[in-house]
Amino acid sequence: MLLVALTGGIGAGKSSVSDRLAERGAAVIDADVVVKQLQQPDGAVYAAMVERWGDGIVEPDGQLDRQAIAAIVFNDEDELKALNGLVHPAVRREMERQIEELAGSDRIVVLDIPLLGAGDAEKRGAKGVIVVDCPVEAAIERLVTQRGFDRADAEARMAAQATREERLALADFVVDNSGDLAQLDAEIDRCWRWLVTLAAADTG
Repeated sequence: MLLVALTGGIGAGKSSVSDRLAERGAAVIDADVVVKQLQQPDGAVYAAMVERWGDGIVEPDGQLDRQAIAAIVFNDEDELKALNGLVHPAVRREMERQIEELAGSDRIVVLDIPLLGAGDAEKRGAKGVIVVDCPVEAAIERLVTQRGFDRADAEARMAAQATREERLALADFVVDNSGDLAQLDAEIDRCWRWLVTLAAADTG
């Protein structure tokens, strides 16, 4: 098993990269998917979130209201820290469980982690870090035009994350997602060749 980490800022297109790596044979363990599972009404962090922020973050159907949560945490540093303190340990445990299930296989395993910090990849045993990169303005434009964010919300979420420069400093491989889909596919082909070479060196 070759374990690598994948990260990128909001709007950079990390999910598109993750999906394309999965199409080429990678096993993807997606932190965002794990978060959503844990925040289901029967999940590990649901009750703790409702206890802290009240019924105002719950939709009529019992699901968490993500927009209401975002309005709280992305405009208050202390509340964002509180959310991370509730969610991150549980997410880490679940991702470690999924990694353990794949241990001993010959798979390329990609840990899709939006908030990857310095040293996090090494702590998780990853052999390299892939960073999905695009200009900040392009990322904001995607959030507004493709995902329906208003510009202020997009900028607030971006400001709450690591800077572009901080992410690039972590990279062993950079996927440039500043172009069109054809260019992205070419970048993914280049990245996959790197991963296969890395896997061969890791087992050799």
